[in-house]
Amino acid sequence: MNNLLELSDLESYDKATQGKAIMVFSTTWCPDCHFLKTFIDKLVEENRDWAFYYIDRDRMVDLCIDLDIMGIPSFIAYKDGLEVSRFVNKLRKTQSDIQAFIDAIEE
Repeated sequence: MNNLLELSDLESYDKATQGKAIMVFSTTWCPDCHFLKTFIDKLVEENRDWAFYYIDRDRMVDLCIDLDIMGIPSFIAYKDGLEVSRFVNKLRKTQSDIQAFIDAIEE
């Protein structure tokens, strides 16, 4: 997840959502989140129209509660300050699952 920009405060989160952004909510202890490491950098490279950000759910738990993110990893897409799509559930996500989520946003 070297290509994800980490956000650790609300001010940075608010600023990041003003563009075309995908927020990746994860933690250090989650096995399904670690699975993302096998392909997330490739997704970032293949979707250069989007800025990808990492948010540690445990460090920003209040934000995650406000956004109703209980399952991780989870993804929320923003354009110009508005949420346009989300991929939030407790299931393991594959590269093709996440790419399909991103592709659906563009339609």
